[in-house]
Amino acid sequence: MSENYTALYEQHKKAGASFTDFGGWQMPLKYESELAEHHAVRKAAGLFDLSHMGEVWVSGPDAAAFLDYALVGKLSAIAVGKAKYSLICNADGGIIDDLITYRRPSEEGVDKYLVVPNAGNAEVVASELLARAAGFDVVVDNASAQTSLIAVQGPNAEAILLTLVPAEQHALVTELKYYAAVEVGITFDGGTQDLLLARTGYTGEDGFEIYVPNVDAPGLWEAFLEAGEGHGLIPAGLAARDSLRLEAGMPLYGNELSRHVNAYAAGLGPVVSLAKESDFVGRDALTAIKAAGVGSTLGQKLVGLKGAGRRAARGHYSVLKDGSLIGEVTSGQPSPTLGYPIALAYVDVEHSKPGTMVDVDLRGKAEAFEVVQLPFYKRQK
Repeated sequence: MSENYTALYEQHKKAGASFTDFGGWQMPLKYESELAEHHAVRKAAGLFDLSHMGEVWVSGPDAAAFLDYALVGKLSAIAVGKAKYSLICNADGGIIDDLITYRRPSEEGVDKYLVVPNAGNAEVVASELLARAAGFDVVVDNASAQTSLIAVQGPNAEAILLTLVPAEQHALVTELKYYAAVEVGITFDGGTQDLLLARTGYTGEDGFEIYVPNVDAPGLWEAFLEAGEGHGLIPAGLAARDSLRLEAGMPLYGNELSRHVNAYAAGLGPVVSLAKESDFVGRDALTAIKAAGVGSTLGQKLVGLKGAGRRAARGHYSVLKDGSLIGEVTSGQPSPTLGYPIALAYVDVEHSKPGTMVDVDLRGKAEAFEVVQLPFYKRQK
């Protein structure tokens, strides 16, 4: 059993959660029904504890230039209040982690960014950023251990959040764009506290993430549950989060992404900014990979698979074409929303075109799947 518990562990226990180890953390897998939690997010709202994620603050006169060097994207181009999805890679182009970076308002003329890595990679990313900071006038502060992260996702997320925000600040919420963040007052535990609110979900639905000090997390969690009673809000665990992100075609580190995978094979080529003037870790390798066509004209490529039958593919199942091995499933399960099996898989590029029929070896029996365009599910705005 892992030794890491979020500040909301007792809330999850009280709600009857089943727990699982994820990235070294004891996290709620589900409460009563993972299927009900999935549908709640698609139709109403779900409340997630994401406190296992990391929070690393980068500040200083060279903050923008440093992040341009440390990550593959052009982080200096982010406007204040906006966010950017990026990758931190090895020198060989392998992916150490995928992460989101928020640019916050400068303090006394000093640039400030919040980098959010994945749970199991938080310490690795913080250490890597510290190592890469040599020669830059920056401060790298890993605040992961002191910070909780609560997310409310689904069509009713905005209405629920507005019940906790002072009326004079409602426009800060309603006008907040996707991949943006703002400080906003949220009322709970008898007072109003200014907290960082982001709109960068991982479920394919509209939603918000709130960064809060650990000591205040239980009060905020309970306030959301109370505010959501008339809006169909229920707590949701990792099982629902995984089925939701799979429908949305979003990669999971450790499944679709790893140090053995490059951005172009993973379909994340647009995240890499080879056009930026500055050098960055992995630039030479990624330039060569792109020039060789790895992930586009040769090698393997991440694709979506739609099942023709009812049996679902699972991670590590073999993908076949005319009986020959052409790839491997990275994630797969029945889609609760769409009603048929879906999967993500790396397959040989020549078999990656949408419409291509392949087979997946489901424990000795070949099952037909079709290569389809991602995402599997896209919400109607």
